[in-house]
Amino acid sequence: MESPDTTANKEDEASIDLLAIVLDTNPSQLIVRQNPQNLTQILEAVIAFGNAHLMQKAQNKLAVLSCSHYSTEFLFPLPGRQVELRQIDAQYEAFSLVEKTVKQQLGSILMNAPRLSAPCESLLAGSMSMALCYISRLQRNVPAGVKMHSRILVITGSNECASQYMTFMNVFFTAQKLGIVVDTCALDKTLSLLQQGCDITNGQFLKVNQLDGLLQYLLWVFLPSPQMRHKLVLPPTPKVDYRASCFCHRELIDIGYVCSVCLSVFCKYSPICTTCHTIFKTPGPLPIKPKKKKKIDKN
Repeated sequence: MESPDTTANKEDEASIDLLAIVLDTNPSQLIVRQNPQNLTQILEAVIAFGNAHLMQKAQNKLAVLSCSHYSTEFLFPLPGRQVELRQIDAQYEAFSLVEKTVKQQLGSILMNAPRLSAPCESLLAGSMSMALCYISRLQRNVPAGVKMHSRILVITGSNECASQYMTFMNVFFTAQKLGIVVDTCALDKTLSLLQQGCDITNGQFLKVNQLDGLLQYLLWVFLPSPQMRHKLVLPPTPKVDYRASCFCHRELIDIGYVCSVCLSVFCKYSPICTTCHTIFKTPGPLPIKPKKKKKIDKN
């Protein structure tokens, strides 16, 4: 009779681990504007990390998406025909396919990208939505009796994207409902919205202080599956900033006004909700209660 541990190990071996990497390739990122070679260094680390994920188990799957200021494109896998690959001695064919496909696709995207006249924010929320759709499609095609554990890893050096607040919240709660873990590797600044997403989906948030050690950070923190992380010594989880973004100026606020119909948040009072156009009565001044006169005892 097999022990419960042996049965659990066999189930883990038969399960599929899908990792979807959302890579921010926006040239407006500070680390890219300071040194364009940093993007090449980040790409090399992502390719090595993706191959390490595939090397863990034959059933593992990988997807890499490029997120920029104007579009989201798949770097790997490609729909339809794959990149032609020549066999190289002493090199695993699947690893070569990932490396060549990702580099060719990203090179084509950067060459055809429109020129920027001013820094623009990355479409991270839309890229994460596309990753969710891809994961959902693969989960529907999984054979009966096979489990698929899916997660999304966001690697970005962009600033806070408060204008995409609603899309971010939809992505986070959809991922939570589907049981998909969202991890974030911040290369420049601490991003409160992505911190919220990691906390909601039980993911890991990490801010990398040294870009030279990016691959080591990825292998240490994000390579283990979420089921194994409680057994490892990982960086402590930072305090999550749960401030909301106002719908009028797209800025994070501490105190604001909430529409009772559509739950839109505003930093200033408005008699008409700009989201659902509900009209509210303007509150009048509070009535002043007359002061009670003290009774004077004539005796």
